[in-house]
Amino acid sequence: MARRTPAPAQLDAIETASRDEVQALQLKRLRWTLQHAYDNVPHYRQAFDAKGVHPSDLKQLSDLSKFPFTVKKDLRDNYPFGMFAVPREQVSRIHASSGTTGKPTVVGYTAKDIDNWADLVARSIRAAGGRAGDLIHIAYGYGLFTGGLGAHYGAERAGCTVIPMSGGQTEKQVQMIRDLQPSIIMVTPSYMQVIIEEFVKQGVDPRESSLNTGIFGAEPWTEAMRADIEAAANIDAVDIYGLSEVMGPGVASECVESKDGPVIWEDHFYPEVIDPDTGEVLPDGEEGELVFTSLTKEALPIIRYRTRDLTRLMPP
Repeated sequence: MARRTPAPAQLDAIETASRDEVQALQLKRLRWTLQHAYDNVPHYRQAFDAKGVHPSDLKQLSDLSKFPFTVKKDLRDNYPFGMFAVPREQVSRIHASSGTTGKPTVVGYTAKDIDNWADLVARSIRAAGGRAGDLIHIAYGYGLFTGGLGAHYGAERAGCTVIPMSGGQTEKQVQMIRDLQPSIIMVTPSYMQVIIEEFVKQGVDPRESSLNTGIFGAEPWTEAMRADIEAAANIDAVDIYGLSEVMGPGVASECVESKDGPVIWEDHFYPEVIDPDTGEVLPDGEEGELVFTSLTKEALPIIRYRTRDLTRLMPP
């Protein structure tokens, strides 16, 4: 594949901070989050009290393991707004994931939450090689799903020009790519494969398109899929990770230079990996279930959320 060397990016200060500085910030923000949740979300107050812990018990980062987990059922049991930590009138936007049991998982954002989200998706785009002025074709779905709008506001924050195509209309997807000449596409990897097939169907070699980078997420994919997409479209394929309960896309993202797994934006999310059977926190490098605690979210603070995703944390 034809690789490009991105121009140097303007990094956020935290991206070059020392490990001690990052952990000091995490501890400060984690204390705020625990207190904010305890004071404003009845579910968390009851869960903390039942566990016999209080936000003041957090003296160091490892003390988080004393606090209870949150699971998807907790959000559904408190449907729709019971997990919100601010009055509904202070919520600027609501998203929801599709529920297989009838009730969706509702998530909310204050204006500051949306601002932080845009910053993190912009950071993810820069990590993928995107720069201000790049033309980005967004084929994630827009609507209650967090993918489309999350990518959209992040791309605008990065200074990019956005094509808000959304999903579907595959023939039109190819037409817009051919006519508008974007350099980056943000889409699910499986739908990228459909777009590639449509190029071929139209008698156009997808390797000759203007695209040089694909930022793929919203579903599991494999290294084999990455290799297939990169070969078929002559692009760099990078992974962006997120889930609505934690924020949406932009919780973590790969760097285009290495493509060796997403980097978690630790100034906004504190990760743990646990034994899925015992709940015990595992050391770096051991595979287990990924757990996230938000550090800055106002509307929907999330404490030790069990993602059900299996992974390992590699030392920074």
